[in-house]
Amino acid sequence: MSSESPAISLQNISKCFEIYHKPHHRLLQGLVRGKRQLFDEFWALQDISFNILEGETVGIIGRNGAGKSTLLQIICETLTPTSGSIKVNGRVAALLELGAGFNPEFSGHDNIYMYAALLGLSREEISQKYDSIVGFADIGTFIEQPVKTYSSGMFVRLAFAVIAHVDADILVIDEALAVGDVFFTQKCMRFLRQFQKHGTILFVSHDTSSVVNFCTKAIWLDKGRIKASGESKDVTEQYLEGVYEVSQEIDGTKQSCQSKKKEESPESGRCIEAVTDQRAAFIQHSNLRNDLEIFRFHEPAKSFGTGLATITNVRVTDASDTSLTWAVGGESVSIEIVSALNKPIDNPIVGFVVKDKLGQTLFGDNTYLTCQQTPIACKEGDTLLTKFTFSMPILPSGPYSVSVAIAEGTQEDHIQHHWIHDAIVFESHATSLSTGLVGIPMQSISLTTL
Repeated sequence: MSSESPAISLQNISKCFEIYHKPHHRLLQGLVRGKRQLFDEFWALQDISFNILEGETVGIIGRNGAGKSTLLQIICETLTPTSGSIKVNGRVAALLELGAGFNPEFSGHDNIYMYAALLGLSREEISQKYDSIVGFADIGTFIEQPVKTYSSGMFVRLAFAVIAHVDADILVIDEALAVGDVFFTQKCMRFLRQFQKHGTILFVSHDTSSVVNFCTKAIWLDKGRIKASGESKDVTEQYLEGVYEVSQEIDGTKQSCQSKKKEESPESGRCIEAVTDQRAAFIQHSNLRNDLEIFRFHEPAKSFGTGLATITNVRVTDASDTSLTWAVGGESVSIEIVSALNKPIDNPIVGFVVKDKLGQTLFGDNTYLTCQQTPIACKEGDTLLTKFTFSMPILPSGPYSVSVAIAEGTQEDHIQHHWIHDAIVFESHATSLSTGLVGIPMQSISLTTL
């Protein structure tokens, strides 16, 4: 739980690196004593100011070269800023680039003592925690081998095991968990969830879903400056738009949508096997029924794209094509997306994702695989009707939203024509879900004695 006391406070932090084109220019620069400048200036950070309160978990996002790692090194005091002031209250433990703080010639055993000492522990304290550190890392006999023989995953295991045992007040994590195996990553996340209850975390990741899921706030760095900061869901959405702006020359603003009459579309004919939860008859007649209140398509919702195709309507329907204002978890529903084409488009891709109140993506799909063998060429002025039919998962109580998009190209390389955040919002009012983010209808559950 956060307090009003800042754990990290940065005021007007800037960092300039001197880039010399020839090695001897560095020596000459010292001799000319500032009368000439023999280097180019590269400002990795410019006028960075923010406060992180005690107990907060803050995500740092941005493209490669945005200045994220430089910022973390300044916070960890392994780099000195060119200008500005920084104040850190408490012991900081950092997991930065792989191998940072390790001597590759030393064994894992020796590096534990060296790395923990760098983080402020005495040799006696390290000895008391040594067995627990080795057990957390779980790298077996490799603990006695030089770390230069370690894989990247083993590096992370050992480094994280150390920082998990130094009783830090602030943890700084820089993309390190991306290289671990699933079992160790889950172990680390369990530790971080516990640490959140009393400590401050600065978390850097390119995975915006992880930032939304794990962080209460986020800061978006772009070309060494803060582009946006605030609630993690809002900042990651702005970052997503910014990525498309740069890569596809999209202006990131909402495009105007003109309503067009929906055209009828024949069913695909794909056969879907029905699955019925055996408890459904009981649940649907009890207060555990997962009632979902669905609100109408919100046309002014925040969106971005080229505008060469626009989504004009989104609705949730039943088997008789009737728009639903209420649905029930576990029952079959369809999401219909109507798109107007403002230019000829080859290989359109239409999709949706369902997100929870934190912005975590729960499930979704698109038309790419379905239409891969039979691509559709569309003329200017055409209207596309896309329908996704599925059994609605059982959802915990709370608000949810559906984001929809139409793009052109392939799954890996496409142009985003129109993406609408929170096109439809719905509310789950009751649930039979016992655990997890979503529930699925069970084909059978048995309990017997042997």
